[in-house]
Amino acid sequence: MGEPGVIRKLDEEVVNRIAAGEIIQRPANALKELIENSLDAHATNIIITVKAGGLKYLQIQDNGTGIRSDNLDIVCERFTTSKLQQYEDLQEISTYGFRGEALASISYISHLTILTKTAADKCAYKASYENGKLKGPIKASAGNNGTQITVEDLFYNVIARKKSLRSAAEEYTHIMEFVGGYAIHNSHVGFTLKKFGENTDIKTAIKSSVVENIRIIHGNSIARELLEIGLKDDTLQMSLHGYVTNVNYSHKKGTMLLFINHRLVDSQSIRKAVDSVYSTYLPKNAHAFVYLSIELDPRNVDVNVHPTKHEVQFLYEEQIIEKIKSCIESKLLSCNYSRVMYTQARLPGATNVDEIIKKTTDGAKVYAKDLVRVSSDTQKIDKFFQIASKQIDNNKKDSIEKEFIEDNENKLMNNEHEENLNEANKIPNIIIEETENNPDVLESSIVNEPKENNKSTEKWNLRTGADHANITYIDPKESFKTRTFKYERVETKLTSVKQLRMDVENKCNMNLREILANLIFIACIDCHQSLIQHSTKLYLCNTTKLTEELFYETMLYDFQNFGLIKLSNPLPVEELFILGLRSQESEWNPEFGDMREMVQQMTRLLVSKKDMLFEYFSFEINNDGELLALPLLLDGHTPFMGALPTYLVRLVTEVNWDSEKECFDTFSRQTAIFYSQPNPDSTLEMQKSEEWKQEHVIFPAIRRNFLPPTSFVSNGVILQIANLSDLYKVFERC
Repeated sequence: MGEPGVIRKLDEEVVNRIAAGEIIQRPANALKELIENSLDAHATNIIITVKAGGLKYLQIQDNGTGIRSDNLDIVCERFTTSKLQQYEDLQEISTYGFRGEALASISYISHLTILTKTAADKCAYKASYENGKLKGPIKASAGNNGTQITVEDLFYNVIARKKSLRSAAEEYTHIMEFVGGYAIHNSHVGFTLKKFGENTDIKTAIKSSVVENIRIIHGNSIARELLEIGLKDDTLQMSLHGYVTNVNYSHKKGTMLLFINHRLVDSQSIRKAVDSVYSTYLPKNAHAFVYLSIELDPRNVDVNVHPTKHEVQFLYEEQIIEKIKSCIESKLLSCNYSRVMYTQARLPGATNVDEIIKKTTDGAKVYAKDLVRVSSDTQKIDKFFQIASKQIDNNKKDSIEKEFIEDNENKLMNNEHEENLNEANKIPNIIIEETENNPDVLESSIVNEPKENNKSTEKWNLRTGADHANITYIDPKESFKTRTFKYERVETKLTSVKQLRMDVENKCNMNLREILANLIFIACIDCHQSLIQHSTKLYLCNTTKLTEELFYETMLYDFQNFGLIKLSNPLPVEELFILGLRSQESEWNPEFGDMREMVQQMTRLLVSKKDMLFEYFSFEINNDGELLALPLLLDGHTPFMGALPTYLVRLVTEVNWDSEKECFDTFSRQTAIFYSQPNPDSTLEMQKSEEWKQEHVIFPAIRRNFLPPTSFVSNGVILQIANLSDLYKVFERC
């Protein structure tokens, strides 16, 4: 027999690396620990940036309390924490962290850098760590209140673990799951998740709601089917709050977000119990979306049973699970009447509604008043109106519609519009040229190009009319919060712009957001009003006011990221100012002084601001006082150029150029007013073009991006004018 091995004490570095491998199993585990630290620091905004699934680069930035500068020398050592002093504290622990191992473990298997600033510090402090120790001296640095932690080259010294991970895409999926879960549970905190140098994938607002964040992260198909559940039991010392989908929704994988005392955990017993409830209602192997937040007496919960804190144990497990089952089951039973299959009733010449319902719902009775229009593509309200033959004939209809699509992409204008533009509005130097292929169709000199920057030269191309024609339902998670760009987005660091964005989000009315995110366009009444539908309700909208507010928000959220509408020939700003001043007053008041002198002063003001205007707003003026380009706020939309002189005058007279925040606010507002003005040309072609733009450009953008202010509830911008159920009641009395 061989000699027994000699027992030796492992080197401390080996012990720490082994422990780190138990706690940080993949990048998502590291991010989970960092998110929980940010939440413990009372952060209200958390920004996460990831590269290569978190293996190359993982950064989290928050606006929490920060780390004391005199604690930076030990913050990455094992068992150092501000959240626990003695073992008995675990019985009433109210923070996520308590072991003091997360940062230490991360530092043993990566290159870790911390930049932090407390409210009391005059500057931020930056430190780098390796194997739990400082790599160099702590340096004073510029930074905002809060903490920024950067993790690079994760598992660089644990090759076996790194090779065992499948792909960067799969690791990023795990990261999205963790961030999405915490964003839903902590709806009062704003979360942002993006890939390094790429698009933002998740962005939620501060002081949002659970339902709104579910909509942003998981889509409207889940959000619109949610049922709220709640339970409180003093005997078990538990309370439950959550949202579950009704029986109309099912998915092969399903989703369960389980939080126990605000910790994201997994419990196979609770998962099986919930699945058993839904198995009665859903098809085989189908699952629901479930979000549960359970709060128990901390003394009844053991949070220290798993290295990653992914599991917990708690007393009275069987009784608590039975309570959860009965709560969900009773909610589903009370809402079982909604388990129907909806169909769309055809309007003119529709077959018997009862017959359609019988075929599509296997006999389940659905009243015709509950049928909802689900698409604006199949049928337009125009079918109810007879168009006079003297206005348009059938042979010409298709060619005109084709012209409208081309007009939207190439900004085509006809001879009559050219005369109106130059005579009524007297705008100089807008050259309109004949196209070679069709001399009857005139092409505007306005072209759309991207603003060049040092990060990308990728072209900004307008979507074609065919793209717009194929729009059906656009998920509201594609909003300002998740706006994507064709070139690398510039994230503004200006506090004033962030405050203005926050004002927009705080004033957002969630009920109106729900209506507009799911709107169905019905008809354009005129250039200022439109009809939309949500569910079984019909609404009259002030399109001009909606568009103005949409462009105002676009100015704030796309700040420094606009494309360019370049003018082929520069426009002299002085001449435009003269036109603008004359259009407001029939005669110049001599008390104001010489008009030409005032115009020169106004021109000098704009020229002096040209660098700022171009950098922030893509508003380009040269040193000679010539207008070269306007910002491109929305693909497929160009402003009515007849209002350009008045717009320039209002930039000088209405914009507060002395205060940064007021300047950005008033400039954005005046630009939004300019871009929202419809073309007053009353010709049939121009009316059709405006209607096409409203349906295929403006309202799709409102569905994706718009955060409606609460003031719209009372000022008549959106008015409910009919409810299908109420109309049926009226007809029943006849």
